Amino acid sequence: MGSYIEVRAKGEKQMTRIVLVTAAAMATLCCEMPSSQAQSYGNAPWCAVANQGGGDVVWDCQYQTMQQCAPSIVGGNRGYCNINPAYVPPQGAAPLYRRKHPYQPHQQ
Repeated sequence: MGSYIEVRAKGEKQMTRIVLVTAAAMATLCCEMPSSQAQSYGNAPWCAVANQGGGDVVWDCQYQTMQQCAPSIVGGNRGYCNINPAYVPPQGAAPLYRRKHPYQPHQQ
């Protein structure tokens, strides 16, 4: 029978092997997984994001307001309304967000 140090070193080597094998397996699985397919169309501030199943998502970006978007989602699609992350407003257009109160610097 080996000393405590030999047994501990042997256990640490086994644990290191287990961790490395697990990490390699996880890396292989992650690289092999297909990414979800996303389709997008339209250039408006709001999108109806619908889950088509199997990881497929459709971004229907043709809505100017959230109120215009909501009926397409409530109508049975599995999804939600979201701000279009790729929206490019026409030049000279008003910003999407306005401050409700003007900025007032802190006075001491």
